[in-house]
Amino acid sequence: MSVETWLSGFFFLLIIITNFASGFFGYKTLGDEDSEVKLQKINKNPTNFKISVVLILIEHFSIIALAVTLFISFSPYNIILGIVWFISRIVEALIQIYDKKNYWRLLNLAKEYSATNDAEKNRLIDLGRSIFKTKFSIFSVAQILFSIGTLAYSILFVTYGILPIIIGWFGIIASLLYGFGNAISQIKSNFKILWNIGGLLILIFEVVLGGWLLFFS
Repeated sequence: MSVETWLSGFFFLLIIITNFASGFFGYKTLGDEDSEVKLQKINKNPTNFKISVVLILIEHFSIIALAVTLFISFSPYNIILGIVWFISRIVEALIQIYDKKNYWRLLNLAKEYSATNDAEKNRLIDLGRSIFKTKFSIFSVAQILFSIGTLAYSILFVTYGILPIIIGWFGIIASLLYGFGNAISQIKSNFKILWNIGGLLILIFEVVLGGWLLFFS
């Protein structure tokens, strides 16, 4: 087992752990948020907000590290697929990292919200709503890139028999379902069941893949 392969497994699991941990401190990766309620929560406990952003940034930077270690480990099998997942997953992470500058503005909005009159509060709530809308739009684009990247290395795993073939096929199915579910939800915003099912399958896939690369490769 190479160091890069071991690190790939480590980063897969670290991404999952930091994503869930950020949620524990209040960050919501997917779904609508009530702007007014969120501003009140941030004002009540700004430390939790700061921790949640730091954790999700660790998750984003771990995606970049994962793209690099996977490329070093497996691109020699197929350089084209390697370039596809390398670019897709790095751009996925970078656009989300860039958006966190905008998301961080919620901290100041929450402070202003707690110290202003009702008329001004409505303006701040609208600003918060705009930040959430931008965050979700960027996340949706990022997840299309995620699906492309995941599909690329899943195809490579199946084609070259690098790991148990069932894991590779599971990744292909999960990434296609997740990608199509995301695309459909952009057209019909109230139809997210396919995206949610795909997300669950992706979670299982990444836990299994990360564990296999970390302990058995």
